[in-house]
Amino acid sequence: MPEAMAPALATGRYRAPWWLPGGHAQTIWPALASQRPPAVTLRRERWRTPDGDFVDVDFLDAGATAEAPMLVLFHGLEGSSQSHYARSFAHAAREAGWRFAVPHFRGCSGELNLAPRAYHSGDFEEIGWILQRLRERAGAAVRAVGVSLGGNALLRWVQEAGDSAAATARAVAAVCSPVDLAAGGHAIGRGFNRLVYTRMFLRTMVPKALAKLAQHPGLFDRERLLAARDLYTFDDVFTAPLHGFAGTEDYWSRASAKPHLASIRIPALVLNARNDPFVPAASLPGVHEVGRCVTLWQPDHGGHVGFPGGSFPGHLMTLPHGVLAWMRTATG
Repeated sequence: MPEAMAPALATGRYRAPWWLPGGHAQTIWPALASQRPPAVTLRRERWRTPDGDFVDVDFLDAGATAEAPMLVLFHGLEGSSQSHYARSFAHAAREAGWRFAVPHFRGCSGELNLAPRAYHSGDFEEIGWILQRLRERAGAAVRAVGVSLGGNALLRWVQEAGDSAAATARAVAAVCSPVDLAAGGHAIGRGFNRLVYTRMFLRTMVPKALAKLAQHPGLFDRERLLAARDLYTFDDVFTAPLHGFAGTEDYWSRASAKPHLASIRIPALVLNARNDPFVPAASLPGVHEVGRCVTLWQPDHGGHVGFPGGSFPGHLMTLPHGVLAWMRTATG
């Protein structure tokens, strides 16, 4: 079954179940109501960062040998190892006999981090540091998947690393990533997206930012943050200045992976559904914008990190099985 699911994700061939039409339904239903694999038992390690902070990394140890490939998953905005897609990838990795790890971006593991910073879509230095440690643990180059924000950051690391990336990662995949951050940021700030998804993200992001301000008084303008009603304003007040950007426009421009896709030197899959509410189809890269190492899958259906399969109420395994099958092909 897993191998058969891979071609279904390739461009133009994935079709969502008939009972789940449209990008919003294919985004919301898989996250809230689809049949998902049960929670797996993960072992957590806390790593001290070079700047005196910490990140938490969750490992799935059962069912894999010490020589098995390691799959690393970087979660999306406000995600964690318990996100629906992380649990699905954990089960797919276990079925494949692979080791599995989910590093948490700072502040996403259930405990506020210590430094006067959080995480962002272009956090390639953090990605590189984490992957290097995991590569040393694995004893060989790893495979890495990034979902949404995590995928854009992963691609930025591959781009910055150039030829040296191959020593750390054999292949990478970016799933439903807004590689044009300006296009995605503006899209999520309009209409239904603003009413539903923006509110959902700000519901957790604003309290975290206020807790960060309590840790580090004067870090940003509290009243401006409380007035934020979209991610553009939140990023302008919090994300951009805390991570060395002049503002939202500078952040979105410098952190976007799309302009640098031709520089990637290891096998990379960039998978986006064309009906993703967060990522406008017009902003997706074309074959003329990527290098020979990049594979584009852009099916018409799937939503944002959805790609449900099967009869009602659907399951979530189409996506991870398809990505793992591509990785097997890409790495031999």
